Amino acid sequence: MKYPLCVLAVAFLCAAQGWDEPEFCHGYECPEFDVINTNEEFEARAYKASTWITIDSASDSDSDLKVGFTKLWDYTQGDNEESQTINTHTWPALISLTEVDGKKNFSLYFFVASENKVLPTPKAPIRVETIPACIIYVRVFSSYPTRGSLQDNVEKHREALKLASLTFNPERHILAGYESPWTLIGRHNEIWIFAA
Repeated sequence: MKYPLCVLAVAFLCAAQGWDEPEFCHGYECPEFDVINTNEEFEARAYKASTWITIDSASDSDSDLKVGFTKLWDYTQGDNEESQTINTHTWPALISLTEVDGKKNFSLYFFVASENKVLPTPKAPIRVETIPACIIYVRVFSSYPTRGSLQDNVEKHREALKLASLTFNPERHILAGYESPWTLIGRHNEIWIFAA
């Protein structure tokens, strides 16, 4: 099932009237969205366009992820062409997996706060990327995200979307994290799958 334009228009009008970050953002800025549908398995969110800094990761190994996230953090702390710091009080941090013809590509993302109107020029291989306004299907889970729990939740999410007769991008999913790596319990993790 696809969402009619009138539903999307209402969602974006609601979002334009004011935005209060959900509790799971912990008082930090998050990308703006409006929930347009929800059930026991997932919710559909209409996201406004958002800006991110991103870097590719060689793999999803802990060491490669740490290297990538450290480079993103260093960029925010002044390791850029202008030696300028930017606001880092944002969530979520993303790990994106795109798989095409058996080839896996991993990318890491930090959300950029809206106050950062002009971003400092990143040093390669960091990029600035805009994710356009879109519909994202979101599944929430609270356990610490291991490879096993991630794969299990991705499979359950895709199955729920199929049962709901929704079309989605089968080649990409994202782990959205709203906690520091040292938070072991009471976590809020999300699996994002983009509507097709």
